[in-house]
Amino acid sequence: MGPLVARLRFGPRPAPLWMQGGGCGRRWLGAEAGAGARAERQYLQRSVVPTLHFQPSLPRLPIPKLEDTMKRYLSAQRPLLDDSQFRRTEQLCRTFESGLGKELHAQLVAQDERNKHTSYISGPWFDMYLSARDSIVLNFNPFMSFNPDPKPDYNDQLTRATNLTMSAMRFMKTLRAGLLEPEVFHLNPAKSNTNIFKRVIRLVPSALAWYGAYMVNAYPLDMSQYFRLFNSTRLPQPGRDELFTDEQEKHLLVLRNGNFYVFDVLDQDGNILKASEVHAHLKYILSDNSPTPEFPLAYLATENRDTWAGLRQELLNNGNKETLGKVDSAVFCLCLDDFPITDLVHLSHTMLHGDGVNRWFDKSFNLIVAKDGNAAINFEHSWGDGVAVLRVFNEVFKDSTQTPAITPQAQPAPVDSSRVVRRLNFRLNETLKAGIAKAKEKFDSTMQTLSIDSIQFQRGGKEFLKKHKLSPDAVAQLSFQMAFLRQYGQTVATYESCSTAAFRHGRTETVRPASMFTKKCSEVFVREPSKNSPDQLKELIAQCSKYHSQLTREAAMGQGFDRHLFALRYLAAAKGHKLPELYQDPAYGQINHNILSTSTLTSPAVNIGGFAPVVPDGFGVGYGIHDDWIGCNVSSYPARNVREFLQCVNKSLEDIFDVLEGKPVRS
Repeated sequence: MGPLVARLRFGPRPAPLWMQGGGCGRRWLGAEAGAGARAERQYLQRSVVPTLHFQPSLPRLPIPKLEDTMKRYLSAQRPLLDDSQFRRTEQLCRTFESGLGKELHAQLVAQDERNKHTSYISGPWFDMYLSARDSIVLNFNPFMSFNPDPKPDYNDQLTRATNLTMSAMRFMKTLRAGLLEPEVFHLNPAKSNTNIFKRVIRLVPSALAWYGAYMVNAYPLDMSQYFRLFNSTRLPQPGRDELFTDEQEKHLLVLRNGNFYVFDVLDQDGNILKASEVHAHLKYILSDNSPTPEFPLAYLATENRDTWAGLRQELLNNGNKETLGKVDSAVFCLCLDDFPITDLVHLSHTMLHGDGVNRWFDKSFNLIVAKDGNAAINFEHSWGDGVAVLRVFNEVFKDSTQTPAITPQAQPAPVDSSRVVRRLNFRLNETLKAGIAKAKEKFDSTMQTLSIDSIQFQRGGKEFLKKHKLSPDAVAQLSFQMAFLRQYGQTVATYESCSTAAFRHGRTETVRPASMFTKKCSEVFVREPSKNSPDQLKELIAQCSKYHSQLTREAAMGQGFDRHLFALRYLAAAKGHKLPELYQDPAYGQINHNILSTSTLTSPAVNIGGFAPVVPDGFGVGYGIHDDWIGCNVSSYPARNVREFLQCVNKSLEDIFDVLEGKPVRS
């Protein structure tokens, strides 16, 4: 199986009824046929196969063998350590494997056997996210920006915001009706992505459906996270946050100039409002001249989570319960910015963090639309991963550009929006005002330290590299290793996110791109390329590609080492054990101090994506490998020079392409 690259214990609330069972959603079908249904299209698609048909038969995420985890861990450590450090780490691994680690592993396996409805990593992973006390801005929330609408006049802010909103609502209705195509990774689409296969597989009982797909090289993916896409918010709580979802609510939350507005986007029968009415309400909001509040509430969601939890309680105590409830339960948050985007760097800063005034970072996602129609999704990460967000992103882009709900010439409905749109007013006391002022000060000072820059390498991309029988992802990762060595003279801990959505309640696993192969190859290219023949250099690149592909396959199949070691450490703490020596080893701290944090994202809908570094002296490397070019969007704090790093990445790619084209490496 190929890689499924991207970036459960649900909360106390059970999954909604539409998620339970493979034949989900058929009770919804009558609603659209009823007398109250809109003439406008309510659904994106009508899948022959019910959305969650494969969910009950998804395979379980395997727990790797302890000896395999130790071998993989040591292989990843080898390029980062000198001989004496490595010998110490090797000894600690042996002690752990034969002692407490063996005991913890047996307990983890037994616990997994008792919880067959989920995966061994789901609960600990939720706790990891929800217990983190750092601000979620920069530390967790990433962004993905949409390509412009191919029809230039459709990029008017009002037109695009209306079309994106309508398409997002259609996605929600399609999902909840069980009419959304199941998420499937097709290795042989000619056999599995056909109408004949779909008609056959829908007749196979849900308990067996995955096996039917597997027989034709198709791999259904876990969709258990999808119900958190809408009407969901991360609520700050002391010590550990909570995920909140209320699917009964029908309103959209709109932010503009730091003001909060709500209006219903579904009628009492659950049908989506007419596009002309949504158009009218958004036009009304865009014409509202209310100034930015003196104390913009949105800053609070950028705070340390314990600080925010205390201030949220103060909000509740001060008479804001109903108003906050409207924010928490809204379908999603639409952010309308009053300025155009000037360039890619401005785009990244705007969509990753903005000015703190016009986002509600706790929502499952913010749909952001700038004055010139540039649009993006910024999403909260605890509830789910890139697979779910990329699906809604792709579907919304496709629907809003191919079958837009309104045209630029469309007239808003003749409705009195002033009676429908409600601006939320929050009661603030001196404690809250002081809290907002302090949050603003912290936010502004932090954002000033973040640098972002990007490059587009135009000499070739996926097609060129595949012709040379190389993994495009391996080559991109090799270029990052070479770049860091060129810039800083060392090999450092590197993280690449890989989805394990091929398994029930899978989340992510880590690919460790820094290997002995990339270290050797980088040192040759950076320090002594002329001492090796072109064939020798090609062979070094090929070895990196082969090993990286192996690591990626293993990670996608749940056979990495990071999540296993994380779960064992989590279990040790839960059982009251003293922290095992393995985890006290400086080498363990070093490999988890990910100076290069990387994630790839390539889609026809995506313009650019990005995230902040995960450590103060690191880089956040978002990259996309297209048919004929490679794009990198990189962030850093003052400890690192992002522009210089990107120049080194470009030089590394030039060197690799020179070798593949039979040219000498330029000094």
